[in-house]
Amino acid sequence: MKISIIGSTGSIGKNTLKVVEHLRNIEIEAIAGGRNLTLLQEQAETFGVPIVCTAFPELCSELKSITNKKVLCGIEGLNEIATLPCVDKVVISSAGASAFFPLYNALKNKKTVALANKESLVAYGGILNREIPERKIIPVDSEHSAVFQCLEGKNINEVRGIILTASGGPFRDRNDLSKITLDETLAHPTWDMGKKITVDSATLMNKGFEVIEAVRLFRIPPEKIEVVIHPQSIIHSMIEMIDTSVFAQLSYPDMKLPIQFALTYPKRKVSLLKPLDFTEIEKLEFFTPDFEKFPLLKLAYKVIEKDGNLPAILAKADEIMVNKFLEGKSSFLDIQKTVIKVVEKAPYVKEPSISDIQEAEKWVEEEIKRRE
Repeated sequence: MKISIIGSTGSIGKNTLKVVEHLRNIEIEAIAGGRNLTLLQEQAETFGVPIVCTAFPELCSELKSITNKKVLCGIEGLNEIATLPCVDKVVISSAGASAFFPLYNALKNKKTVALANKESLVAYGGILNREIPERKIIPVDSEHSAVFQCLEGKNINEVRGIILTASGGPFRDRNDLSKITLDETLAHPTWDMGKKITVDSATLMNKGFEVIEAVRLFRIPPEKIEVVIHPQSIIHSMIEMIDTSVFAQLSYPDMKLPIQFALTYPKRKVSLLKPLDFTEIEKLEFFTPDFEKFPLLKLAYKVIEKDGNLPAILAKADEIMVNKFLEGKSSFLDIQKTVIKVVEKAPYVKEPSISDIQEAEKWVEEEIKRRE
């Protein structure tokens, strides 16, 4: 099998390379990254990748100066990597809604996509479902991978609902969120992830995005999706059938498992994870999320109920505010407050086109600048 990876220098991308190395029967035709050109070049050399791409056109000359590989740049390069005729599967793990275009083009070209990018599905998922209803997406998020696995062989009409589990983040038991530091926020209790998704996990915005993703991926209404806090992160998600039977996917928390499942599907292979030892697990706990303390999760439900361009506005506002927090330009609570206000004020479009989504994202940028 031949694959390309968009986002190879990020957390998911690095784990994908570990899985590829473990499986031994996968060839990587192309990889794309962002600003870490040294790592991108090292990955290409290590795995014998003939094509490399940086998402930033201004870095094209620099990348060419440090590698003898074929170099692609910008959105055109990402689109080319996503549609290479020889590639069977495309792994998309870069952050941000800009991943939509390679995703869209890959699906249009009938590629199977292993998707670990949230924003593109949140912002543009409605368009994908309308324009490419038969698209092949295998989710890489641990929760959606779990649901995908649980749904295999089931009649969707016999599913009462989906139960997405959440660790609760580092502040589940903390009442005062006013003096939270960046270091505290990035100290996720169970998962090792990129900075952006780790902040989103701390605000529970990540789980809100996953509710929207589940609506997009499994075409199930939001009222049939429940979120439960499960601090141990052993059960990655569940589905409940109309007869009250519940199916769950369990494993130790490690992203290499859903990545491998996406790469080998529909087959399964021995993985790098150790088998689950139930005698090691002292307890499995479940709690209701605190929607008042973490209002972005509640907001996500409201947004997907109305849908239209609002999910894109939510994703863009969160992306900007999380980046501000990572840069030390806003507080933890500022993320919640600003995102809520921006979504409340946003101009609503019921059935947006791609250009409508892009205009909405520009509006968000201008609105947040105006509030500074």
